[in-house]
Amino acid sequence: MKHLLLFDIDGTLVRGGPAKRVFELAMTEVFGTAGPIGGHDFSGKTDPQIARELLGAAGVSPGDMEAGFPALWDAYLGGLRERLPAKPMTVIGGVPALLERLAGMEDVALGLLTGNILEGARLKLGSVGLLEYFPVGGFGSDSEIREDLPAVAMERAARNWGVAFDPQAVVVIGDTPRDVACGKYGGTRTVAVATGRFDETALADTGADHVLPDMTDLEGTVEVLLR
Repeated sequence: MKHLLLFDIDGTLVRGGPAKRVFELAMTEVFGTAGPIGGHDFSGKTDPQIARELLGAAGVSPGDMEAGFPALWDAYLGGLRERLPAKPMTVIGGVPALLERLAGMEDVALGLLTGNILEGARLKLGSVGLLEYFPVGGFGSDSEIREDLPAVAMERAARNWGVAFDPQAVVVIGDTPRDVACGKYGGTRTVAVATGRFDETALADTGADHVLPDMTDLEGTVEVLLR
């Protein structure tokens, strides 16, 4: 096993779906407010971080946040289970073929590195048949701090495959500057894809090891990820 590839979810593998609306409804149900959610930047952040920022802006105390978080995640996950069957995520172009190719390579291990809480990630990817590709990952439910997650994912990968992956054999793939930053913090290689809010120029400015317009060029993408 030579390579560990850690994929972000939203904007990298999938987009759309009901998650933002479900999140807003869950926040309002539990806390009575979703804060200034309409203009809030979700990009590259963990779910708990987003909730804390919105609630803080709405004047909710840290103690009340902590007390309400278990109910928030229950409401959020319940909303996803209810709404995803009718409004599943949309798979980003090139992703199915890429994952199928990578999954067939003996020297490649696949995982997730995402701000989504664990069950939210499972529900989103399960709605489009991609969950089976990712036996391990680092999630927003592991830490609110995105930079903590590469180490979490690498530790789980080491246990799963019995391999201690050198950080330079690990690649974090994502669509936001925060994806790149957390990979760099973890000492991994970074590949940014302009399939979300940020264009190639903005992603190149992050210092990512490589920037791709998307992942539709199967052979070219595989070459970049495994170089």
